[in-house]
Amino acid sequence: MPKLKSFSGAELVKLFQSFGFEIIGKKGSHIKLRRIKSITKETIVIPNHKIIDKGTAKAILRQSSAFISIEELNKLFYSD
Repeated sequence: MPKLKSFSGAELVKLFQSFGFEIIGKKGSHIKLRRIKSITKETIVIPNHKIIDKGTAKAILRQSSAFISIEELNKLFYSD
């Protein structure tokens, strides 16, 4: 069974920037990323922590799957 990789907030920001997301704001310890596709705004909020909890990483994966294919995300979030 694949294992969820460990990420920092900065690593997740870079990962989503590779999909075209841009940093639009920071508030406290959270970073807001957004990309605009045709007429929709796709927004993801990432906690800027040294280590992202597994439950939080799974929630980010689930939320971002609305914008990016789950197969593509699984390749990045899970190791064999």
